[in-house]
Amino acid sequence: MATSQDKYQVGRALTVIPSDTIDIINPASGVISSSATGTTANKLVDTTQTFTNTIHSGDIIRNNTDDTLATVVGIDDANTLSLSADIMASGEDYVLYKKSGSRGAVLYVGVAGDVAVETIGGDQVVYLDIAAGSWMPVKVNKVLATGTTAISILAQW
Repeated sequence: MATSQDKYQVGRALTVIPSDTIDIINPASGVISSSATGTTANKLVDTTQTFTNTIHSGDIIRNNTDDTLATVVGIDDANTLSLSADIMASGEDYVLYKKSGSRGAVLYVGVAGDVAVETIGGDQVVYLDIAAGSWMPVKVNKVLATGTTAISILAQW
């Protein structure tokens, strides 16, 4: 039988990029890691990849160069994806993740502040004045940008 202590025995972790619209990425769902080879507004251009059979609308791209997120809104051709935001430029590193439905993550807050979340049950709440070095033992799908002042948040599974 699982105990509450078992929730703190995590096997995966990823730094959270707060977003009001994009779920926390599950690191196990990463499918492509590369660098953009071109710059076009609201696009990912990478002539070293073939996106047509592996990437779908709704998948998530994380720009690791500047810690930004977007979702894939269309596959233009084998080497070009349309994105929900203009986050990619030539030479920037990225990882594409399948929209996974991660079943929620517990959070570790590195720097104190408020943490606005959407729980796995769909409730949006703000936890006020979370101390630095605190665990949040509630499973969440999103750390919302609006209302979150804490930083250095890790999602853990």
